[in-house]
Amino acid sequence: MSEQQRSRPAGGGFGRGHGPGGPGMVMPGEKAKDFKGTLRRLLSYLRPHRGQILAVIGMAVLSTIFSIVSPKIMGKATTELLNGIIGRMRGVPGAHIDFDYIWQIVMLLLGLYVISSLFTYIMQLLMAGVAQKTVYDLRRDVNDKLGRLPLKYFDSRTNGEILSRAVNDVDNISTTLQQSLTQLITSVLTIIGVIVMMLTISPLLTLIALVTLPVSFLAIKKISGRSQGHFIGQQRNLGELNGHVEEMYTGHRIIKAFGREEKSIQKFDQINDKLYDSAWKAQFISGLIMPIMSFIGNLGYVLISVIGGLLVTKRSMEIGDIQAFIQYVRQFTMPITQTANIANIIQSTVASAERVFELLDEEEEVPEAAKPVELADVRGDVAFEHVSFGYGENMLIEDMNIDVKMGQTIAIVGPTGAGKTTLINLLMRFYEVNEGRITVDGVNITDFKRGSLRNMFGMVLQDTWLFNGTIRDNIAYGRIGATEEEVVAAAKTAHADHFIRTLPDGYDTVLNEEASNISQGQKQLLTIARAILADPSILILDEATSSVDTRTEVLIQKAMNELMKNRTSFVIAHRLSTIRDASLILVMNHGQVIEKGTHEELLEKGGFYADLYNSQFSNGAAQEIAG
Repeated sequence: MSEQQRSRPAGGGFGRGHGPGGPGMVMPGEKAKDFKGTLRRLLSYLRPHRGQILAVIGMAVLSTIFSIVSPKIMGKATTELLNGIIGRMRGVPGAHIDFDYIWQIVMLLLGLYVISSLFTYIMQLLMAGVAQKTVYDLRRDVNDKLGRLPLKYFDSRTNGEILSRAVNDVDNISTTLQQSLTQLITSVLTIIGVIVMMLTISPLLTLIALVTLPVSFLAIKKISGRSQGHFIGQQRNLGELNGHVEEMYTGHRIIKAFGREEKSIQKFDQINDKLYDSAWKAQFISGLIMPIMSFIGNLGYVLISVIGGLLVTKRSMEIGDIQAFIQYVRQFTMPITQTANIANIIQSTVASAERVFELLDEEEEVPEAAKPVELADVRGDVAFEHVSFGYGENMLIEDMNIDVKMGQTIAIVGPTGAGKTTLINLLMRFYEVNEGRITVDGVNITDFKRGSLRNMFGMVLQDTWLFNGTIRDNIAYGRIGATEEEVVAAAKTAHADHFIRTLPDGYDTVLNEEASNISQGQKQLLTIARAILADPSILILDEATSSVDTRTEVLIQKAMNELMKNRTSFVIAHRLSTIRDASLILVMNHGQVIEKGTHEELLEKGGFYADLYNSQFSNGAAQEIAG
């Protein structure tokens, strides 16, 4: 399973906060470990926008007031209309319908609705600004933090997990701030306002309306308890199905090559059947909530209508008040359901915020030097002086001493886990040494700014990295402000110019996300051209020719030899044939330099290097043993 899928929350096929059970269905959300502490910290991001938030609350209050007084005013029109009709039917002298009065009420209601909508619009507009500014600050903090985290943080986590915190969790917070927060404010205000209005009409009917609420909640809790297990199974099966489809899609060539299509389809059908079973049960059981709530609500309406009718006959209430009260009851149930759902959404949002804050609280890189050193001209002398490095008690490198002079080519060989890549990571300060020091031109690398130090190096790795853009842009990434002529010259030196010009759009060819429109060898040529254009003081080559054919390898090796002239170069080698001309070969094993010397000297010693070299050229077993 891919890294992205392993880090993705199970499921994800439904909109956040609105569970697949529809309205009234409160989905179980992820819970924060420290809800109060995380909520306070999240609210601290809102503190600079206190004025706008107060304005949002003010708009919500005004919008709610204008909205909830409308039914009572409408009830007056109903009362006037009905009294006029009954008076005429009874032949009461002078009885008539005062259409002017009704028309005034209609215009008043229209004005109230327009004003209420206007306040709602202003509230949403203000809250959108607050939400986006808040999340902007949060995203900026996350981005800055990612730039200050050491490489070990990224090595110990999948890309999908980091992206989930930096993108999905922040987006979750953004959506809640912009939508759910205003909905929560208006729902709470509506509940309070409606209760007040119902009490002004009839305390007795209000009591009847409130009695039905516990019955509704008990029904919801009972059904939700039974459906929750099925929803969890649905999300789990959906996540499993997504992972299977992703793996089958990304590996479809291998599946076809090994003839496993039928087995893949069988597994898909098996997971799909489980998803259907859990989803059907979850939807069916949760689907009972609204009919049951409607049934209980209708019982309440019947009681209110009967008792209200009796009160009207006794002249204790007006008929319009009954109409208004029924409208208030309808207004009352919806915000209660919304508040319950929003409470669950907020719980999930705080859990997302907690994950983001965990990232922001991670241990950062060692601070930069207070007075960093700047070298105007970098020679390229590199020294490792009694360097030790490891995690806790697990030491990877112990007491390493290397002295490299300007212009030397240093090859680093050894089996997997010997510490070859670790050595390069220490050199570029992706990791910090535990003991000892590393110097460039006699200056401790901790005395440089990290950016200045890394600008001294040019890297060509075995795993190519190209971004979505033109070939020209990908090569020019090596140096800011590179001219067209310099880009082409670098491509020619790397022997990439010929294949680039055979493409339909040449240097303007756009590489897609995975650069799958060119071969792996051609990708490597482009990264080499990028390093050539960068013209660094020190080169780091990690099996740079591993993905090209033999003929191209010879051409690139000549170009690299030209590039490495008068430059210090570190070459991590798996194929030992590529480093025979190195100035010095370091043979590493278990974090120690166990042998060093030229190719000829090491062969004469007949030690570890000689065994590696002879195994490659005697039986072709090479690559696996060497690295």
